[in-house]
Amino acid sequence: MIKLVAIDLDGTLLDSKKEISSRNKAVLAQAKAAGVKVVLCTGRPLAAIEGYLETLDLRDNGDYSITFNGGLVQKNDTGEIIEKNPMPLEDIHVLHGLAETLNVPLDILSDGIVLQLPVSKEYTSLYSQLNNLLTFEPVELVDLTAERIYNKAVVAIDEDYLDEQIKKIPSEFYDKYEVIKTRSNLLEFMPKGITKAYGISLLAKDLAIEQEEIMTIGDEENDLPMIEYAGLGVAMENAVPRVKELADVITDTNDNDGVAKAIEKFVLEPLKGGN
Repeated sequence: MIKLVAIDLDGTLLDSKKEISSRNKAVLAQAKAAGVKVVLCTGRPLAAIEGYLETLDLRDNGDYSITFNGGLVQKNDTGEIIEKNPMPLEDIHVLHGLAETLNVPLDILSDGIVLQLPVSKEYTSLYSQLNNLLTFEPVELVDLTAERIYNKAVVAIDEDYLDEQIKKIPSEFYDKYEVIKTRSNLLEFMPKGITKAYGISLLAKDLAIEQEEIMTIGDEENDLPMIEYAGLGVAMENAVPRVKELADVITDTNDNDGVAKAIEKFVLEPLKGGN
């Protein structure tokens, strides 16, 4: 039986309008009422998903989210961090140097604050357009201190230019960091080994849930680790090819209630004594 369902947001639970359909909402409510842990698993900070948590009634004691692509595991009702893996300041300096070399903008997420570093004079970050619920703060590299928490670094820029610059990233950066495109125009850097699967594994351990009792649903490259990790990895029909290739099953698209259909079939039906 599935006891925990971890769900990506963009391209998965959210439709093309960035909304949660009534069917997805109803089915997730049924799963929660049946005792299944419904966990949003996202690259965003908690502050950027609070509206979705409210919509889904996932703000009770015992509700959790995995944020920053596995960097934090948090309680939804209080925001308390129960697991964390931040980046050290020296990594921010290293990534700042890479951004200078690539001539791309660089934003650093520090909990709910986005630190905007003035790296490129030619290209402006698009991150504020992608996450307008966050607080943005222009800073200089020299002003950053080791005491501050740094969750991840992001490059948000035109897709075509981003893809060209990605080709220039030296291989050693892939050895040291998780380097993942989470949207077509967004590249993220996380500490090595910090993935959505890692965050899910920590939460599952805290809740005494076994790996085979976990279902994950996603569509993008940063969902690959959790798709492979779960007892049942589900890809959206609109997922990138690699995710669909590695998933155990493929559900419908994000615009056709793919999340609800997967949960109905693999979570709720077994609970009712179905297949």
